[in-house]
Amino acid sequence: MGGRGHVSSPSPDRKVSADPLARARALSKVFDEVIGAGGPSLRGRDEGPGPRPIISESWQRSLAARVDPESVAPPLVYSSDDLPTLRADHPLNTVMPLLRSTLVSIADEAMHVMLVTDAEGHILWRDGASSLLSDADRVGLYPGTQVSEETIGTNAMGTTLAVDAPVQIHSAEHLVRAFHAWTCVAAPVHDPDTGAILGAVDISGPLHTAHPALVQLVSTTATLAENQLRVRVAIADERLRMRNMPHLASLRGAAGALVTPTGRIIAGEPYGRWPERVAIAEGADRVVLADGREMLVEPLAEGYLLRAATRTTRSAPRTALSMRFMGDGAPRLLLNGRPVPLTLRPAEVLAMLALHPDGVSGERLAQLLYGEDGNPTTVRGEIHRLRALIGADVLRTRPYRLDATVETDFGSVRAALQAGRVEAALSACGGPLLPRSDSPEIRELRDELEAGLRRAVLDTDDVDLLHTFAGHPLGRDDLEVHDRLVTLLAPGDTRLTAVAMRRARLLRD
Repeated sequence: MGGRGHVSSPSPDRKVSADPLARARALSKVFDEVIGAGGPSLRGRDEGPGPRPIISESWQRSLAARVDPESVAPPLVYSSDDLPTLRADHPLNTVMPLLRSTLVSIADEAMHVMLVTDAEGHILWRDGASSLLSDADRVGLYPGTQVSEETIGTNAMGTTLAVDAPVQIHSAEHLVRAFHAWTCVAAPVHDPDTGAILGAVDISGPLHTAHPALVQLVSTTATLAENQLRVRVAIADERLRMRNMPHLASLRGAAGALVTPTGRIIAGEPYGRWPERVAIAEGADRVVLADGREMLVEPLAEGYLLRAATRTTRSAPRTALSMRFMGDGAPRLLLNGRPVPLTLRPAEVLAMLALHPDGVSGERLAQLLYGEDGNPTTVRGEIHRLRALIGADVLRTRPYRLDATVETDFGSVRAALQAGRVEAALSACGGPLLPRSDSPEIRELRDELEAGLRRAVLDTDDVDLLHTFAGHPLGRDDLEVHDRLVTLLAPGDTRLTAVAMRRARLLRD
């Protein structure tokens, strides 16, 4: 329940500060003088050493919120039935394996519990020494309770959220007496996208377990969690960029930008003329940039497209088609950001037209789709139905071609592989291309992409990339990938056990 480096060391008596129990006795004396005798008077004390400034300020905030120092436990806000959904929906859920692998083993050995809260101080996760859990239960340190300063006073989790910095709170530095037998260290975890606090990571234990290194450990772990979240944001940005670049390309060189739902600009034309972030009010149809340019705001299926407010008819945007045809789910098509339902046959036609942007004849399209037995009459029927779905102005005839800005996941994977961008190729690939299709051309491209991606991943010897591929639809049943991972993963890597178990199952099968 705690500041960086220097915050962990000041105490009323520096001679005993290295002894947690002696320091606790000194802090208890200060607590009784300041809080216990005649009520708090935290300003202008001249009668001896007082609490550290961070503690004094926290006590003032807590008392102003009418927290009673004689409180027994923080309030229970969420029941055990609420917690699974809260955890699944919280951004920190994705980094819990990292937090557990970094902190829980230490917590077990050092008689601590690890606690993770949301931004409001609700404890969502708890792990650690089983012998300490009953003690934690007695003071309300368990999932579902709220440990903000406003509810239970000065404590590492609540105070770290209040000051937005790592904090160590020892013994009687807690405002509530029930926590005086505890020493706690916490650090905030931030959203790398918005900078907002997502929650706090805390290590708490009995008085005698206090150690200065815990501040650095918890702070570093919070930073590692933020870095992992930052990688996830980068991957999500890349996917959003690939899915929505047709919208930007449809401006035909006019000024425009792609914006995430949170207001970050991830692509723009011309390059270099855009701020990092733009504030878009809900429902706004235009926004003024810091340099005075007024931009129209067009909502997309995900995020926004900014384009210049003054436009000519000549520069009107082309239709944007985005195809997601890789993976086991139904093929998905976005027409100017609007989902269009597709079955396999029209998806096959669209894939062929995307692969042949200059157009193909009916006879050639029939051959590509159905081989030597292909019938142009069958193709004409498919084209007729598809034009009704996406518009005759988008699907042209003589030859058959798409008059639109087209982006496809299979095209993105192929381009990334050709450029040697293996991580981007893996991010863009949701699985096999139209796996139920028997079209000769699609089968050939499917095999090309699967083999190319697999070989590119194996050739990198990048452990993280290999591990990601081992969980991917194309790699989860690949024995060679799991063999390589078992060889490359360090003995202490928490991922090794699961990979080894999966490899054993593949060997049995």
